[in-house]
Amino acid sequence: MAMQEVSPITGILEEDTVVIDFGEHEGKSILEVADTEPDFYQFLIDKKEDGKCTIRRDKNKIYRLYVTKTLM
Repeated sequence: MAMQEVSPITGILEEDTVVIDFGEHEGKSILEVADTEPDFYQFLIDKKEDGKCTIRRDKNKIYRLYVTKTLM
């Protein structure tokens, strides 16, 4: 059995099934951003590692990625 690759942002969810729900990249999939905007993709990885990313499934059954804004 082959080991499944795990995304540093979405975990076991495929990156093309999760869309960004903020900013200038709103509506783009994580996979699309990884291919076209590597700096922003790294930003998302950093936010995930800091615990500031949330993935939610909305009523349309679309997974959306949010970055929380907290003051520290």
